[in-house]
Amino acid sequence: MSFPKGFLWGGAIAANQVEGAWNEGGKGWSVSDVATFKPKTDVKDYKAHNAISSDAIRKAMADADDTYYPKRRGIDFYHHYKEDLALFAEMGFKVLRLSIAWTRIYPTGEELQPNQEGIDFYRNVFEEMKRLNIEPLVTLSHYEPPLNLTLKYNGWTDRRVVDMFVRFCKTCFENYGEYVKYWLTFNEVDSVIRHPFTTAGIVPDLCDERGEKGCCFQALHHQFVAAAKATKLLHEMVPGAQMGCMLTKLTTYPNTCKPEDVLATLNKNLENYFYSDVMIWGEYPRIGMTKLENEGIKIDMEDGDLEIIKEGTVDFLSFSYYQSCTESVDPNAERTPGNTILGVKNPYLPSNDWGWQIDPVGLRISLVELYDRYRKPLFIVENGVGSNEDIVQPDGSIHDPYRIDYFKRHFIEMKKAVEDGVELMGYTSWAPIDLISASTNQMSKRYGFIYVDQDNYGNGTLKRLRKDSFYWYQEVIRTNGENLE
Repeated sequence: MSFPKGFLWGGAIAANQVEGAWNEGGKGWSVSDVATFKPKTDVKDYKAHNAISSDAIRKAMADADDTYYPKRRGIDFYHHYKEDLALFAEMGFKVLRLSIAWTRIYPTGEELQPNQEGIDFYRNVFEEMKRLNIEPLVTLSHYEPPLNLTLKYNGWTDRRVVDMFVRFCKTCFENYGEYVKYWLTFNEVDSVIRHPFTTAGIVPDLCDERGEKGCCFQALHHQFVAAAKATKLLHEMVPGAQMGCMLTKLTTYPNTCKPEDVLATLNKNLENYFYSDVMIWGEYPRIGMTKLENEGIKIDMEDGDLEIIKEGTVDFLSFSYYQSCTESVDPNAERTPGNTILGVKNPYLPSNDWGWQIDPVGLRISLVELYDRYRKPLFIVENGVGSNEDIVQPDGSIHDPYRIDYFKRHFIEMKKAVEDGVELMGYTSWAPIDLISASTNQMSKRYGFIYVDQDNYGNGTLKRLRKDSFYWYQEVIRTNGENLE
């Protein structure tokens, strides 16, 4: 059995990590514009990298230099998008996942009329993608809430942000509905609990008596309502278009067969499913809500919210998968970092330099679990490995066999999942081109099939170079996954 005909092979990027031009074209401040590169902080200490305060925000806004705020410059996709899209087309991309920066369209989030320069920029991008026969998969909120909404409302904790976001979505559907068939609302919607500022614009020192965790779940409810409204609006405005939700798939195994470890693992996996349960089934899971109640967390809901969520369920489930985790009740068990999480180290798996454990079989497990649970089409929209081993040779070549090996082993397991009966729409690697890391704001954590000449401090020519993996992935796409050698 092969990958289905019309399988959507491609790659994934995010506006805040590639565009740059943070103060051009009428764009306003977003939370990513104050994300700080911390060269002296351990790359495995995600808590320190994601720490934020009101004072830190004010300090960042007063600093016009982008040296330590690399998401302000990205890789200058804003000016290089035609070149980059041409490279993606050369690889044979059927689809490109990208995001629309809210603050390019509504600079503060509160405007009643959109910024025309922002509208025009994305229309130009979509026109070029159409010319190159690359299907867009658009994320509406990918770690870039307007900073104004953070400072004024503490982000998504305030109910008023719902209508602002829906207005933004409506503008996108009006202007880009003719180009875009596949949409996502919130990137890794579950991540608000792990990095509230990045995902939802929440600052701990601005939280009220509910505390940070209480504010996170209140913000999450507002995002669920907004996502449901946006989904219903899309179906009304763009017939035939599809809306998906996006989950960080944190597949967790018990560290031992000790019943307590198995129970802890069950709870961990149920926590991960909580978010997709709401967006796919249209209702909060009873066990998850009981757990919140037992912790004293109360979510304020308006009349009709649950009906809105029920009426605005998604068409497909997309997810990121980078590694699996293990869980144990043993307080002395060795833990290792992952995708902004900590898990017990699995002795059977290798790790990269950032502590992420590499588990291709876990991708097959994830696909089978998700499809069996939801019976919805699945789309892998992030999967890849960061590396600091990419070296440009004197002839301009870049040999990256470790990247090819990583993808090859994951594609083999994807194919097995399809043979198991999983309905898989497509796959977009994270990321097809080197970009600024989401968690540590590094350039040196390289993911791409395409090398970008820029260092952690913004030095370099920005020249794009094809790595060996570029040609390998080109052949994978050409043969629809049949040739992985």
